[in-house]
Amino acid sequence: MTLSRRDLLRIGGLAGLTAVLPACGSGQLPEPDVQAAGFGEDATGTVTMWCRAATVSGVQVVVDRFHAAQDRVRIALTPVPDGQYVTKLATAIRGREVPDIVDIDDINSMLFIYRDVFTDLTPLVEQLPYRKSLSPGHLGLATRAERIYGVPYLADNSLLWYNTELLQRAGVDPAGAVTSFDGLLDAARKVRALGGDTYAWSIAANSPGILGFVVQPHVWATRTDNITGEVGSQRGNITTNPAVRHTLDFYRTMWREDLIHPAGFADTGTDWGADFRGGQIGFIPSNYSAVVMSADEDMRAKTGVALLCGPDGGAAFFDGGDNLCIPRGAVNASGAWAFAKFALEVPQQQLLPEGGYTPIRADAATEEFRTKYPIGVAPLDNLDKGYAPVTLAYNLLYNQPDSPWIEMFRRAVFDDDLDGALEHGQRRYDEILRQAQL
Repeated sequence: MTLSRRDLLRIGGLAGLTAVLPACGSGQLPEPDVQAAGFGEDATGTVTMWCRAATVSGVQVVVDRFHAAQDRVRIALTPVPDGQYVTKLATAIRGREVPDIVDIDDINSMLFIYRDVFTDLTPLVEQLPYRKSLSPGHLGLATRAERIYGVPYLADNSLLWYNTELLQRAGVDPAGAVTSFDGLLDAARKVRALGGDTYAWSIAANSPGILGFVVQPHVWATRTDNITGEVGSQRGNITTNPAVRHTLDFYRTMWREDLIHPAGFADTGTDWGADFRGGQIGFIPSNYSAVVMSADEDMRAKTGVALLCGPDGGAAFFDGGDNLCIPRGAVNASGAWAFAKFALEVPQQQLLPEGGYTPIRADAATEEFRTKYPIGVAPLDNLDKGYAPVTLAYNLLYNQPDSPWIEMFRRAVFDDDLDGALEHGQRRYDEILRQAQL
Protein backbone atom coordinates (compact mmCIF):
# COMPACT_ATOMS: atom_id res chain seq x y z
CA MET A 1 0.00 0.00 0.00
CA THR A 2 1.38 3.36 -1.01
CA LEU A 3 -1.58 5.61 -0.25
CA SER A 4 -3.47 6.31 2.93
CA ARG A 5 -7.23 6.13 3.21
CA ARG A 6 -7.15 9.93 3.18
CA ASP A 7 -5.55 9.81 -0.28
CA LEU A 8 -8.00 7.22 -1.54
CA LEU A 9 -10.90 9.43 -0.60
CA ARG A 10 -9.58 12.63 -2.17
CA ILE A 11 -11.94 12.58 -5.12
CA GLY A 12 -12.96 15.83 -6.74
CA GLY A 13 -16.42 17.35 -6.90
CA LEU A 14 -18.84 15.70 -9.30
CA ALA A 15 -21.24 18.53 -10.01
CA GLY A 16 -20.36 18.53 -13.72
CA LEU A 17 -20.70 14.79 -14.26
CA THR A 18 -24.23 14.97 -15.64
CA ALA A 19 -23.06 17.37 -18.33
CA VAL A 20 -20.24 15.04 -19.36
CA LEU A 21 -22.14 11.74 -19.51
CA PRO A 22 -24.65 11.08 -22.28
CA ALA A 23 -28.28 11.00 -21.27
CA CYS A 24 -30.12 7.70 -21.45
CA GLY A 25 -31.16 7.06 -25.03
CA SER A 26 -29.07 9.99 -26.34
CA GLY A 27 -26.13 8.55 -28.26
CA GLN A 28 -26.01 5.62 -25.87
CA LEU A 29 -23.31 3.05 -26.54
CA PRO A 30 -24.44 -0.48 -27.45
CA GLU A 31 -24.75 -3.00 -24.62
CA PRO A 32 -22.79 -6.25 -25.04
CA ASP A 33 -24.91 -9.39 -25.30
CA VAL A 34 -23.91 -11.10 -22.09
CA GLN A 35 -26.15 -14.06 -22.82
CA ALA A 36 -24.53 -14.88 -26.15
CA ALA A 37 -23.25 -18.43 -26.48
CA GLY A 38 -19.75 -18.79 -25.05
CA PHE A 39 -19.71 -15.34 -23.47
CA GLY A 40 -16.85 -15.24 -21.00
CA GLU A 41 -15.86 -18.79 -21.89
CA ASP A 42 -14.54 -18.63 -25.46
CA ALA A 43 -12.92 -15.19 -25.11
CA THR A 44 -9.67 -14.30 -26.87
CA GLY A 45 -7.68 -11.17 -27.61
CA THR A 46 -6.79 -8.13 -25.51
CA VAL A 47 -8.90 -6.62 -22.74
CA THR A 48 -8.34 -2.97 -21.92
CA MET A 49 -8.73 -2.40 -18.19
CA TRP A 50 -8.62 0.72 -16.03
CA CYS A 51 -7.93 0.50 -12.32
CA ARG A 52 -7.53 3.02 -9.54
CA ALA A 53 -3.92 4.01 -9.01
CA ALA A 54 -4.46 3.33 -5.31
CA THR A 55 -5.15 -0.35 -5.96
CA VAL A 56 -2.87 -1.01 -8.95
CA SER A 57 -0.41 -3.21 -7.03
CA GLY A 58 -3.18 -5.58 -5.98
CA VAL A 59 -4.78 -5.61 -9.42
CA GLN A 60 -1.45 -6.24 -11.17
CA VAL A 61 -0.90 -9.38 -9.10
CA VAL A 62 -4.20 -10.80 -10.31
CA VAL A 63 -3.46 -9.78 -13.91
CA ASP A 64 -0.13 -11.62 -13.73
CA ARG A 65 -1.80 -14.73 -12.33
CA PHE A 66 -4.47 -14.54 -15.05
CA HIS A 67 -1.80 -14.43 -17.74
CA ALA A 68 0.01 -17.37 -16.16
CA ALA A 69 -3.20 -19.42 -16.01
CA GLN A 70 -4.09 -19.11 -19.71
CA ASP A 71 -2.79 -17.66 -22.99
CA ARG A 72 -5.96 -16.72 -24.87
CA VAL A 73 -6.73 -13.35 -23.23
CA ARG A 74 -4.30 -10.59 -22.31
CA ILE A 75 -5.05 -7.66 -20.01
CA ALA A 76 -3.75 -4.20 -20.92
CA LEU A 77 -3.90 -2.49 -17.52
CA THR A 78 -3.96 1.29 -17.13
CA PRO A 79 -3.87 2.83 -13.64
CA VAL A 80 -5.75 6.14 -13.33
CA PRO A 81 -5.14 8.60 -10.47
CA ASP A 82 -8.05 8.42 -8.04
CA GLY A 83 -8.76 12.12 -8.20
CA GLN A 84 -9.10 11.96 -12.00
CA TYR A 85 -10.89 8.64 -12.33
CA VAL A 86 -14.52 9.75 -12.48
CA THR A 87 -13.93 12.59 -14.92
CA LYS A 88 -11.62 10.53 -17.14
CA LEU A 89 -14.10 7.66 -17.37
CA ALA A 90 -17.01 10.00 -18.04
CA THR A 91 -15.00 11.68 -20.80
CA ALA A 92 -14.14 8.31 -22.36
CA ILE A 93 -17.80 7.33 -22.38
CA ARG A 94 -18.76 10.64 -23.95
CA GLY A 95 -16.05 10.15 -26.57
CA ARG A 96 -17.27 6.59 -27.24
CA GLU A 97 -13.79 5.14 -26.58
CA VAL A 98 -14.26 3.08 -23.44
CA PRO A 99 -12.13 0.47 -21.67
CA ASP A 100 -13.50 -3.08 -21.66
CA ILE A 101 -13.60 -3.29 -17.86
CA VAL A 102 -13.13 -0.83 -15.02
CA ASP A 103 -12.03 -1.37 -11.44
CA ILE A 104 -13.96 1.49 -9.82
CA ASP A 105 -14.35 2.74 -6.26
CA ASP A 106 -17.61 1.07 -5.26
CA ILE A 107 -19.01 4.29 -3.80
CA ASN A 108 -18.83 5.85 -7.30
CA SER A 109 -20.51 2.96 -9.12
CA MET A 110 -23.99 4.48 -8.94
CA LEU A 111 -22.84 7.71 -10.60
CA PHE A 112 -22.48 5.73 -13.82
CA ILE A 113 -25.22 3.17 -13.29
CA TYR A 114 -27.71 6.01 -12.85
CA ARG A 115 -26.72 7.34 -16.28
CA ASP A 116 -27.19 3.86 -17.79
CA VAL A 117 -23.66 3.54 -19.17
CA PHE A 118 -22.62 0.22 -17.59
CA THR A 119 -23.59 -3.23 -18.87
CA ASP A 120 -26.37 -5.14 -17.11
CA LEU A 121 -24.63 -8.21 -15.69
CA THR A 122 -27.62 -9.60 -13.81
CA PRO A 123 -27.88 -12.98 -15.58
CA LEU A 124 -24.13 -13.57 -15.25
CA VAL A 125 -24.02 -12.68 -11.56
CA GLU A 126 -27.07 -14.77 -10.73
CA GLN A 127 -25.43 -17.79 -12.35
CA LEU A 128 -22.30 -17.61 -10.20
CA PRO A 129 -22.28 -20.68 -7.92
CA TYR A 130 -21.01 -18.51 -5.04
CA ARG A 131 -23.53 -15.70 -5.63
CA LYS A 132 -24.82 -15.83 -2.04
CA SER A 133 -21.28 -15.51 -0.67
CA LEU A 134 -20.67 -12.12 -2.32
CA SER A 135 -20.63 -8.93 -0.25
CA PRO A 136 -24.18 -7.53 -0.24
CA GLY A 137 -22.90 -4.03 0.55
CA HIS A 138 -20.79 -3.92 -2.60
CA LEU A 139 -23.56 -5.46 -4.68
CA GLY A 140 -25.98 -2.87 -3.32
CA LEU A 141 -23.80 -0.13 -4.76
CA ALA A 142 -23.90 -1.85 -8.15
CA THR A 143 -27.64 -2.52 -8.21
CA ARG A 144 -30.49 -0.37 -9.48
CA ALA A 145 -34.11 -1.42 -9.97
CA GLU A 146 -33.10 -5.00 -9.09
CA ARG A 147 -30.59 -5.14 -11.95
CA ILE A 148 -26.88 -5.69 -11.24
CA TYR A 149 -24.27 -3.65 -13.13
CA GLY A 150 -21.06 -4.79 -11.46
CA VAL A 151 -19.45 -7.36 -9.21
CA PRO A 152 -17.51 -6.80 -5.98
CA TYR A 153 -13.76 -7.15 -6.31
CA LEU A 154 -12.01 -6.08 -3.10
CA ALA A 155 -13.11 -4.69 0.26
CA ASP A 156 -11.72 -1.87 2.37
CA ASN A 157 -13.70 -2.01 5.61
CA SER A 158 -13.82 0.23 8.66
CA LEU A 159 -13.71 -1.69 11.94
CA LEU A 160 -12.97 -1.00 15.60
CA TRP A 161 -9.45 -2.11 16.56
CA TYR A 162 -8.20 -2.32 20.12
CA ASN A 163 -4.99 -2.92 22.04
CA THR A 164 -5.60 -6.06 24.09
CA GLU A 165 -2.61 -5.39 26.34
CA LEU A 166 -3.81 -1.90 27.32
CA LEU A 167 -7.36 -3.13 27.86
CA GLN A 168 -6.12 -5.94 30.09
CA ARG A 169 -4.07 -3.50 32.16
CA ALA A 170 -7.14 -1.28 32.49
CA GLY A 171 -9.36 -4.19 33.56
CA VAL A 172 -11.54 -3.98 30.44
CA ASP A 173 -13.25 -6.98 28.87
CA PRO A 174 -13.39 -6.05 25.15
CA ALA A 175 -16.20 -8.48 24.41
CA GLY A 176 -18.55 -6.51 26.60
CA ALA A 177 -17.12 -3.07 25.95
CA VAL A 178 -17.60 -2.95 22.17
CA THR A 179 -21.36 -3.55 22.07
CA SER A 180 -22.70 -0.10 23.03
CA PHE A 181 -21.67 3.50 23.61
CA ASP A 182 -22.03 3.05 27.38
CA GLY A 183 -19.67 0.09 27.26
CA LEU A 184 -17.17 1.97 25.13
CA LEU A 185 -17.27 5.05 27.36
CA ASP A 186 -16.71 2.97 30.47
CA ALA A 187 -13.78 1.21 28.81
CA ALA A 188 -12.37 4.49 27.51
CA ARG A 189 -12.37 6.05 30.97
CA LYS A 190 -10.54 3.06 32.40
CA VAL A 191 -7.90 3.13 29.68
CA ARG A 192 -7.32 6.87 30.07
CA ALA A 193 -6.96 6.33 33.82
CA LEU A 194 -3.73 4.48 33.06
CA GLY A 195 -2.36 8.00 32.75
CA GLY A 196 0.50 9.65 30.93
CA ASP A 197 0.44 9.59 27.13
CA THR A 198 -2.00 6.67 27.02
CA TYR A 199 -5.32 7.69 25.51
CA ALA A 200 -8.49 5.73 24.99
CA TRP A 201 -9.31 6.74 21.43
CA SER A 202 -7.69 8.02 18.26
CA ILE A 203 -9.43 9.59 15.29
CA ALA A 204 -8.26 11.69 12.33
CA ALA A 205 -10.91 14.34 12.93
CA ASN A 206 -9.63 16.78 10.32
CA SER A 207 -9.98 14.31 7.44
CA PRO A 208 -13.45 14.38 5.87
CA GLY A 209 -12.97 11.04 4.12
CA ILE A 210 -11.81 9.23 7.23
CA LEU A 211 -14.63 10.69 9.33
CA GLY A 212 -17.18 9.44 6.83
CA PHE A 213 -15.50 6.06 6.71
CA VAL A 214 -15.26 5.35 10.44
CA VAL A 215 -18.07 7.30 12.13
CA GLN A 216 -21.07 6.61 9.90
CA PRO A 217 -21.23 2.89 10.76
CA HIS A 218 -22.37 3.82 14.30
CA VAL A 219 -25.50 5.23 12.64
CA TRP A 220 -25.93 2.34 10.24
CA ALA A 221 -25.78 -0.10 13.15
CA THR A 222 -29.27 1.17 14.07
CA ARG A 223 -30.49 0.31 10.54
CA THR A 224 -30.81 3.97 9.57
CA ASP A 225 -28.76 6.26 7.35
CA ASN A 226 -27.94 9.96 7.12
CA ILE A 227 -29.77 9.93 3.77
CA THR A 228 -33.32 8.82 3.08
CA GLY A 229 -35.23 8.13 -0.13
CA GLU A 230 -34.44 6.54 -3.47
CA VAL A 231 -31.65 7.80 -5.71
CA GLY A 232 -33.03 10.75 -7.64
CA SER A 233 -35.28 11.92 -4.81
CA GLN A 234 -33.09 11.73 -1.72
CA ARG A 235 -32.88 14.12 1.21
CA GLY A 236 -30.97 14.34 4.46
CA ASN A 237 -31.98 12.34 7.51
CA ILE A 238 -30.17 14.28 10.21
CA THR A 239 -32.37 16.17 12.65
CA THR A 240 -34.99 13.40 12.74
CA ASN A 241 -32.42 10.63 13.20
CA PRO A 242 -31.64 9.92 16.89
CA ALA A 243 -28.65 7.75 15.94
CA VAL A 244 -26.86 10.76 14.42
CA ARG A 245 -27.39 12.81 17.58
CA HIS A 246 -26.26 9.97 19.84
CA THR A 247 -23.15 9.33 17.73
CA LEU A 248 -22.03 12.95 17.72
CA ASP A 249 -22.78 13.22 21.43
CA PHE A 250 -20.67 10.11 22.07
CA TYR A 251 -17.66 11.74 20.44
CA ARG A 252 -18.40 15.08 22.13
CA THR A 253 -18.36 13.35 25.52
CA MET A 254 -15.05 11.64 24.80
CA TRP A 255 -13.51 14.95 23.71
CA ARG A 256 -14.83 16.78 26.78
CA GLU A 257 -13.37 14.12 29.07
CA ASP A 258 -9.94 14.08 27.40
CA LEU A 259 -10.35 10.49 26.26
CA ILE A 260 -9.42 11.23 22.62
CA HIS A 261 -5.79 11.93 21.85
CA PRO A 262 -5.57 15.74 21.43
CA ALA A 263 -3.72 15.40 18.12
CA GLY A 264 -6.99 14.14 16.65
CA PHE A 265 -8.30 17.69 16.41
CA ALA A 266 -5.91 18.59 13.58
CA ASP A 267 -5.12 15.08 12.27
CA THR A 268 -5.64 14.88 8.49
CA GLY A 269 -4.68 11.21 8.36
CA THR A 270 -1.16 11.75 7.02
CA ASP A 271 0.18 8.98 9.24
CA TRP A 272 -3.10 7.37 10.13
CA GLY A 273 -2.89 4.81 12.93
CA ALA A 274 0.73 5.52 13.92
CA ASP A 275 -0.24 6.31 17.52
CA PHE A 276 -2.19 3.07 17.81
CA ARG A 277 0.63 1.04 16.25
CA GLY A 278 2.96 2.69 18.75
CA GLY A 279 0.97 1.19 21.64
CA GLN A 280 -0.40 4.46 23.06
CA ILE A 281 -4.07 4.06 22.12
CA GLY A 282 -6.77 1.75 23.44
CA PHE A 283 -9.23 1.96 20.51
CA ILE A 284 -9.10 3.20 16.93
CA PRO A 285 -11.80 2.99 14.26
CA SER A 286 -9.79 2.34 11.10
CA ASN A 287 -9.07 -0.20 8.37
CA TYR A 288 -6.84 -3.24 7.96
CA SER A 289 -4.27 -1.35 5.96
CA ALA A 290 -3.62 1.42 8.49
CA VAL A 291 -3.72 -0.79 11.58
CA VAL A 292 -2.24 -4.11 10.51
CA MET A 293 -0.13 -3.64 7.38
CA SER A 294 2.31 -1.16 8.92
CA ALA A 295 2.44 -2.76 12.37
CA ASP A 296 5.25 -4.96 13.63
CA GLU A 297 4.61 -8.55 14.70
CA ASP A 298 4.43 -7.67 18.38
CA MET A 299 1.74 -5.08 17.81
CA ARG A 300 -0.24 -7.37 15.52
CA ALA A 301 -0.23 -10.02 18.23
CA LYS A 302 -1.93 -7.70 20.71
CA THR A 303 -4.45 -6.19 18.29
CA GLY A 304 -8.09 -7.19 18.56
CA VAL A 305 -10.96 -6.25 16.28
CA ALA A 306 -14.73 -5.79 16.44
CA LEU A 307 -17.48 -4.28 14.33
CA LEU A 308 -18.56 -0.72 15.06
CA CYS A 309 -21.57 -0.64 17.38
CA GLY A 310 -24.63 1.57 17.52
CA PRO A 311 -25.59 3.61 20.60
CA ASP A 312 -27.46 0.72 22.22
CA GLY A 313 -26.28 -2.27 20.22
CA GLY A 314 -26.25 -3.47 16.69
CA ALA A 315 -23.13 -3.50 14.53
CA ALA A 316 -21.96 -2.29 11.13
CA PHE A 317 -18.92 -1.47 9.04
CA PHE A 318 -18.24 0.55 5.91
CA ASP A 319 -18.17 -1.56 2.76
CA GLY A 320 -15.53 0.40 0.90
CA GLY A 321 -13.38 -0.99 -1.87
CA ASP A 322 -13.82 -1.64 -5.57
CA ASN A 323 -16.35 -3.07 -8.00
CA LEU A 324 -15.65 -4.43 -11.48
CA CYS A 325 -17.97 -3.03 -14.17
CA ILE A 326 -18.11 -3.40 -17.95
CA PRO A 327 -19.00 -0.16 -19.78
CA ARG A 328 -21.47 -0.19 -22.64
CA GLY A 329 -19.51 -0.15 -25.87
CA ALA A 330 -16.79 -2.51 -24.56
CA VAL A 331 -15.05 -4.14 -27.53
CA ASN A 332 -14.01 -7.28 -25.66
CA ALA A 333 -16.69 -7.65 -23.00
CA SER A 334 -16.40 -11.45 -23.15
CA GLY A 335 -12.73 -11.30 -22.22
CA ALA A 336 -13.53 -8.74 -19.54
CA TRP A 337 -16.00 -11.11 -17.91
CA ALA A 338 -13.49 -13.97 -18.12
CA PHE A 339 -11.05 -11.82 -16.13
CA ALA A 340 -13.73 -10.74 -13.62
CA LYS A 341 -14.60 -14.35 -12.87
CA PHE A 342 -10.92 -15.19 -12.40
CA ALA A 343 -10.46 -12.25 -10.02
CA LEU A 344 -13.38 -13.49 -7.92
CA GLU A 345 -12.02 -17.01 -7.51
CA VAL A 346 -11.01 -17.91 -3.96
CA PRO A 347 -7.21 -18.20 -4.60
CA GLN A 348 -7.09 -14.63 -5.93
CA GLN A 349 -9.38 -13.30 -3.21
CA GLN A 350 -7.18 -14.81 -0.52
CA LEU A 351 -4.24 -12.72 -1.73
CA LEU A 352 -5.98 -9.42 -0.91
CA PRO A 353 -4.81 -9.03 2.72
CA GLU A 354 -1.23 -8.85 1.46
CA GLY A 355 -2.19 -5.53 -0.12
CA GLY A 356 -4.22 -4.32 2.85
CA TYR A 357 -7.65 -5.36 1.60
CA THR A 358 -10.26 -7.98 2.46
CA PRO A 359 -11.94 -10.58 0.23
CA ILE A 360 -15.53 -9.96 -0.84
CA ARG A 361 -16.48 -13.66 -0.68
CA ALA A 362 -17.47 -15.12 2.68
CA ASP A 363 -16.28 -18.54 1.59
CA ALA A 364 -12.74 -17.19 1.17
CA ALA A 365 -12.41 -17.46 4.95
CA THR A 366 -11.14 -21.04 4.95
CA GLU A 367 -9.38 -22.51 7.98
CA GLU A 368 -6.04 -21.87 6.32
CA PHE A 369 -7.00 -18.25 5.67
CA ARG A 370 -8.14 -17.80 9.28
CA THR A 371 -4.86 -19.14 10.56
CA LYS A 372 -2.85 -16.82 8.33
CA TYR A 373 -5.01 -13.68 8.86
CA PRO A 374 -6.72 -14.14 12.23
CA ILE A 375 -7.70 -10.48 12.58
CA GLY A 376 -8.75 -10.18 8.94
CA VAL A 377 -11.89 -12.31 9.03
CA ALA A 378 -14.31 -10.16 11.04
CA PRO A 379 -15.96 -8.65 7.93
CA LEU A 380 -16.15 -12.04 6.21
CA ASP A 381 -17.97 -13.51 9.20
CA ASN A 382 -20.43 -10.60 9.17
CA LEU A 383 -20.93 -9.66 5.51
CA ASP A 384 -24.56 -8.81 6.19
CA LYS A 385 -23.41 -5.98 8.50
CA GLY A 386 -21.46 -4.21 5.75
CA TYR A 387 -23.05 -1.16 4.16
CA ALA A 388 -22.36 1.94 2.10
CA PRO A 389 -24.93 4.56 1.08
CA VAL A 390 -26.22 4.43 -2.48
CA THR A 391 -26.29 8.05 -3.61
CA LEU A 392 -25.10 10.38 -6.36
CA ALA A 393 -23.64 12.83 -3.86
CA TYR A 394 -21.36 10.81 -1.59
CA ASN A 395 -18.19 12.73 -2.38
CA LEU A 396 -19.87 16.09 -1.94
CA LEU A 397 -21.50 15.04 1.33
CA TYR A 398 -18.48 13.34 2.89
CA ASN A 399 -15.14 13.65 1.11
CA GLN A 400 -14.80 17.35 0.33
CA PRO A 401 -12.92 19.60 2.80
CA ASP A 402 -16.09 21.64 3.30
CA SER A 403 -18.48 18.69 3.33
CA PRO A 404 -21.48 18.91 5.66
CA TRP A 405 -20.38 15.75 7.45
CA ILE A 406 -17.04 17.13 8.65
CA GLU A 407 -18.61 20.51 9.41
CA MET A 408 -21.31 18.85 11.49
CA PHE A 409 -18.89 16.58 13.33
CA ARG A 410 -16.44 19.31 14.25
CA ARG A 411 -19.13 21.81 15.26
CA ALA A 412 -20.85 19.25 17.50
CA VAL A 413 -17.73 17.65 19.00
CA PHE A 414 -15.17 20.44 19.25
CA ASP A 415 -17.40 23.54 19.35
CA ASP A 416 -19.92 21.92 21.71
CA ASP A 417 -22.88 22.97 19.55
CA LEU A 418 -24.75 19.75 18.90
CA ASP A 419 -28.15 21.27 18.09
CA GLY A 420 -26.68 23.88 15.76
CA ALA A 421 -24.57 21.27 14.03
CA LEU A 422 -27.56 19.03 13.36
CA GLU A 423 -29.76 21.83 12.04
CA HIS A 424 -27.05 23.18 9.76
CA GLY A 425 -26.18 19.67 8.63
CA GLN A 426 -29.78 18.97 7.64
CA ARG A 427 -29.92 22.09 5.49
CA ARG A 428 -26.64 21.34 3.74
CA TYR A 429 -27.50 17.68 3.09
CA ASP A 430 -30.80 18.70 1.52
CA GLU A 431 -29.17 21.40 -0.58
CA ILE A 432 -26.40 19.15 -1.93
CA LEU A 433 -28.76 16.27 -2.65
CA ARG A 434 -31.15 18.55 -4.55
CA GLN A 435 -28.31 19.85 -6.71
CA ALA A 436 -26.83 16.41 -7.35
CA GLN A 437 -30.18 15.00 -8.47
CA LEU A 438 -31.10 17.73 -10.96
